Amino acid sequence: MNHIPPAAPASPATAATPEPAFRRVPSWWRGLAVFLMLGLLLGWAATTSLFEQSKAQIAHLQAKLAKLPQVKYIAVLLDDKAAPALLVTMDPTSGVLQLQRLNDVKESPEDSMQLWAIKPGQPPQSLGVIESKLKTLQMPAKEPALTGMTELAISVENRGGVPQAQGPRLPWLFKGALVQKAI
Repeated sequence: MNHIPPAAPASPATAATPEPAFRRVPSWWRGLAVFLMLGLLLGWAATTSLFEQSKAQIAHLQAKLAKLPQVKYIAVLLDDKAAPALLVTMDPTSGVLQLQRLNDVKESPEDSMQLWAIKPGQPPQSLGVIESKLKTLQMPAKEPALTGMTELAISVENRGGVPQAQGPRLPWLFKGALVQKAI
């Protein structure tokens, strides 16, 4: 008969239960992971909120900018000593010429100052009579009245100005180049 040797007694190392494939994660690690996940979610929410607020603020500022006057034409009219006498700007969206007196010249009660647009080779075109003696005033004007014009000038006329067909009295009281800005 065959004799089977008795099995060797189990050593303590082989007798222990096998280790699991993963270790048990300590609870503080799980707490840290939850805390970090909450931090990431809060960061994402804050970033999204700031982005949306920025978009709204940009839209608001763009709407505000669209309402601001956009100067397209500008002229500084000079007196006979080449000193600035009148600043003229135009915003085509409002259809207004903004005039700002830069000196203290005032017309007499029986005279009026009349604004003219000048294009070389053509008679001057009246843009209107300056009615106010204020430092800053506005005159209605349309952009086509300035298209192609190279200079603006002021003449002194009888009270109420002169008709377009008559033309201005010369010499000019103030005169300056008309500049069309790039917008």
